[in-house]
Amino acid sequence: MNARLGAIALRIAQAVPVLFGVVVISFLLTRALPGDPAAQFAGVMATPESIEQTRVKLGLDKSMPEQFATYVVQLAQGDLGQSVSTGRQVTEDLADRLPASLELTLTALLFSCAIAIPLGVLAATRPGSLIDQLCRLLVTAGVSLPTFFTGIVLIYVFYYLAGIAPSPLGRLDFAYLEPEHVTGFFLIDAAIAGDWETWFGALKQLVLPAVTLGLFTLAPIARMTRAAMLSALSADYIRTARAAGLGTTKVLYGYAFRNALLPVVTTLGMVFSFSLGANVLVEKVFAWPGIGSYAVEALVVSDYAAVQGFVLAMALLFVTLNLIIDLTYSVIDPRFGTAAK
Repeated sequence: MNARLGAIALRIAQAVPVLFGVVVISFLLTRALPGDPAAQFAGVMATPESIEQTRVKLGLDKSMPEQFATYVVQLAQGDLGQSVSTGRQVTEDLADRLPASLELTLTALLFSCAIAIPLGVLAATRPGSLIDQLCRLLVTAGVSLPTFFTGIVLIYVFYYLAGIAPSPLGRLDFAYLEPEHVTGFFLIDAAIAGDWETWFGALKQLVLPAVTLGLFTLAPIARMTRAAMLSALSADYIRTARAAGLGTTKVLYGYAFRNALLPVVTTLGMVFSFSLGANVLVEKVFAWPGIGSYAVEALVVSDYAAVQGFVLAMALLFVTLNLIIDLTYSVIDPRFGTAAK
């Protein structure tokens, strides 16, 4: 247990310089954005004097080192600043929008894993078969088709033509009231409140965007599962297990699949972190109020605080996800360094 806690502490310590580098880079890059946030904040009817007053109020009249020092002090106090575009604290905006993105991304990952992992296993055990060809077809389609195109096609087919999907306008149809905020996940909050009508309404709104993102994330997971299983099934220990008379199910899932899980878990972590920050196209197509669309809106108006808050939130999520992956490794294979020695 002490070795495990020490490994966790070491990984957290290693993340500190990474986070500091993210803070520095995001600060410098946002200052390179075109546009004047003071003019945006002051409004279209603002005079040069009012714009200058706004610039002073935002601290943009100071030198870059002074602005950075102020930003770091605010970060140490848990203050990400005020958004120019919304007029609210960035922490409040992120707290409101992050659950929407997480709910969409996690649902898409569950959908893609439920299809990709079994399909990859079946394709590896039957190379050259129809299932193997289907796996390759799905992988190629998932990589080739842009998410915005897939989303538009699904909307056209299931909403416009078939009429079985709700309007792609956010997390809930206008006929429903948002459940009482507990976690920010509508499905969980509605279930806690026992409001199953709202739960089904939120689920219906979630299906198309989750399938759109899931078809994109399905490709790397299925490809890695197939490759890892092929490598595991050709290993010497699998031949030895079969020669010893062990059953097919025991060999396949007790030995081959468990050893193939390590690269699959790594791929899952990479896909999750990428899709959480890159699902902005899906959010835009389905009017989903997540942090991806929030970041794009902030970039358009050169909203420094919002962009920096988004980048920092993504970095924290990525570091946390890497830590979870390391701990998962130790559960799958105790030879990894986080396991007790």
